[in-house]
Amino acid sequence: MNTLFNALWEDYIQITPDALTIHNKFKALGEEVITNDHIALRTYNDGLISLKHIAEHLKQFGYQEAGEYHFEEKKLYAKHFAHESESDAPKIFVSELLLEEFSPELQMFCRGLIAEANWNINKNGLQLPSRPWGKISRTAYEKLLEESEYAAWLAAFGLRANHFTVSVNHLSKLGTLEDVNEYLKQNDFELNTSGGEIKGNEDVCLKQSSTMANMVEWKFEDGTYPIRSCFYEFAERFAMNNGELYQGFVAASADKIFESTNAAA
Repeated sequence: MNTLFNALWEDYIQITPDALTIHNKFKALGEEVITNDHIALRTYNDGLISLKHIAEHLKQFGYQEAGEYHFEEKKLYAKHFAHESESDAPKIFVSELLLEEFSPELQMFCRGLIAEANWNINKNGLQLPSRPWGKISRTAYEKLLEESEYAAWLAAFGLRANHFTVSVNHLSKLGTLEDVNEYLKQNDFELNTSGGEIKGNEDVCLKQSSTMANMVEWKFEDGTYPIRSCFYEFAERFAMNNGELYQGFVAASADKIFESTNAAA
């Protein structure tokens, strides 16, 4: 499990420099313990990269299904996975695009990527992180953007951590999500304001916020262009009626967190 998360983290910070900067700034405060609440992966709902197959892959690391979520507007289905024996292990949130709800053109293009992924996975097994298909063209990326930012991001970046998440509950000097957000703004980091800077509240036992994804120079089939990559999230969990901290996710909040990679933002 540690090998998996280390590989995902090292890959993630290569294209999310803000995350490493923030991580180091938090540590430099002196007493902060930087604990990862969860990561998120994106995929398509077909072939050997579907959520079902990723779930099977995660079992070998001790992860089991712990909740499911529907995002009708964005045409996504998701589950989160928790470690079966280590309660402090980061959760894994996996969403998949419901291809059948999109145009024949988008489906055809994405199923081409999936066919390439199937060939590679049959040969080498499912790898995380990886992009199990070749570079796409900038034109294809922009065409996908017209229908789904999610589809375009996934086609460009593949199966990698879309974000890591700092557990605010484990921080000391920055004791609340409000404190975290204020610190980030004072240090000139751009926050996702879709649905407000803070998504959720104590009533749903979860508050979340996130940076906007970094702009990076990304290699396409026909050249290098700037696009949004990944972002850093912050989560503060609250006790349920039974006194235990809520460990799930809130679909309405996650819906807005997805927009941290919006190309037009």
